[in-house]
Amino acid sequence: MINQKDLEEILLQNKILTEKQIKETKNKAKKLGKIFEEYLLEQKIISPELLYETAAKYYDLPFIELKNKTIRKDILEIVPEITAQAHQTVAFDKNKKELLVATLDISNIELFDFLGKKTQLEIKIHITSPKDIQEVLKQYHKGLSAEFEEMEKDSQADENEKPENLKTLAQDLPIVRIVDTLLEYAILEKASDIHIEPSEKEVTVRYRIDGVLRNVMTLPKNTHAGVVARIKILSSLKLDEHRLPQDGRFKIKTDTYQVSFRVSILPTFDGEKVVMRLLPEQNNQLSLEQLGLQKQSLEIVRRNIEKPHGMILVTGPTGSGKTTTLYTILAALNKPAVNISTIEDPIEYRMNGITQSQIQPKIGFTFATGLRALLRQDPDIIMVGEIRDTETAEIAINAAMTGHLVLSTLHTNDAVTTIPRFIDMKIPTFLIASTVNVIVAQRLVRKICKNCIESFNLDKKTIDELEQQFNLKKMEKNLSDHGYLDKKQTIESILFYRGKGCQQCDNTGYKGRLGIYETLEVDEEISQMIVQKASRDELAQKATDKGMMTLLQDGFIKAKNGITTIEEVLRVTQE
Repeated sequence: MINQKDLEEILLQNKILTEKQIKETKNKAKKLGKIFEEYLLEQKIISPELLYETAAKYYDLPFIELKNKTIRKDILEIVPEITAQAHQTVAFDKNKKELLVATLDISNIELFDFLGKKTQLEIKIHITSPKDIQEVLKQYHKGLSAEFEEMEKDSQADENEKPENLKTLAQDLPIVRIVDTLLEYAILEKASDIHIEPSEKEVTVRYRIDGVLRNVMTLPKNTHAGVVARIKILSSLKLDEHRLPQDGRFKIKTDTYQVSFRVSILPTFDGEKVVMRLLPEQNNQLSLEQLGLQKQSLEIVRRNIEKPHGMILVTGPTGSGKTTTLYTILAALNKPAVNISTIEDPIEYRMNGITQSQIQPKIGFTFATGLRALLRQDPDIIMVGEIRDTETAEIAINAAMTGHLVLSTLHTNDAVTTIPRFIDMKIPTFLIASTVNVIVAQRLVRKICKNCIESFNLDKKTIDELEQQFNLKKMEKNLSDHGYLDKKQTIESILFYRGKGCQQCDNTGYKGRLGIYETLEVDEEISQMIVQKASRDELAQKATDKGMMTLLQDGFIKAKNGITTIEEVLRVTQE
């Protein structure tokens, strides 16, 4: 993947194409929806060897031919197979000071930094051709295939094996390699979850990256028992229990990263399914500004977290980033003069200066009992991981009434629906009105990959489709009233953005995630309506009349600003 401007310069400098020919070729590639570099190679306008050798000279990097080179197994495995496949980068040699890598993508700084920290060696980058990378990838397959064959001969173990046999199997080198590779690659790819799913004839491994599941590997069925046993040993779970669900944790700590894995094992028809949630422990704490709140919403949140008592609620579906928002607010409030205590399930991030407790429902330590105990610990600020039932809601609201600032989460689709949700929990309306300060609803949207971003205008067909989903004219008016749109701008004239797809983003067009928000401040007028038992629609109308920006509006602004796409905003708000 050569930067397009650099590619044009390379073609001109080496007199491979003229400016006119470049322009014509780019237009042909665009019409076919192809990347310029890909089109040049497909049409044989330039040979891969000549292109990458010329590119190496342009970047002042060495070019390496790997097609007839046999690479030592220990060097090859420094870059795991799935990482090499995804990033078209392989390690081919090393000495006491340097690790020599060959790549098609010299812009992948993140991977080179990762390898440097992992090996404690200086990374010496070489450029090679796609054909040579493919040849090296075959060397991985030879190694793993041979080991899988040996496993099939040596062991047809299944989950009903004796624990001691499973323990031995879990320590087999191929099994250790498979599990280590899966974990390392998940960390590198910033996956939030790993799914290991058995079927009748094979085992599928999927990662959730930026909120979307992707297939990354298919393993032979005979590896399943060993992989599950290895994960059970790491998580201190029972090897001989195959009929009941099990939950555990383990941690990987290196010089490069420190990650906790929350493990859930569930018996299924074809064997035990494993899901692991990755929780990076050295997560850089976000500030309120970095969350992605619009200026107006940020001011509302800041104003309300400075109040000495009341409730701050964050709502949204599972995996919408609610806990991250609460931790960010806690970080802003964390000062020596206040006592902050939390009751969570589970504790996702450790925070210095804060007392954190994890519930244990099996022994009766629930959110409600934990919250009662916390109130005897002289807290100023309390965070309750989630309000799930009437008992927890009542204690939390009473705590907010008696001089504590209470932070918590609920599962509702938007900010306003939190009010009827509390009423369903049998909480009196006067208590809701007098204790709730602010409700923040949120979703996570994928960000456009900055490496392959392009702009476009909406065509008539897309505009017609959007008008069927929401009122575009009303959206235009609201955004111009908030100052986010010029009065003269129409939906047809606004530039939107998308990612074409490239190697950096695994051809998805997205990399990373950001929140979109809806912030409801419970002021005098809204309080009065809650006491008078106004309907959800009446509350929503009043909130928007008073200037509350909806999730859809916030997403629309972020799409207009080139942060995300309209499709992504609709995906998370219209579910």
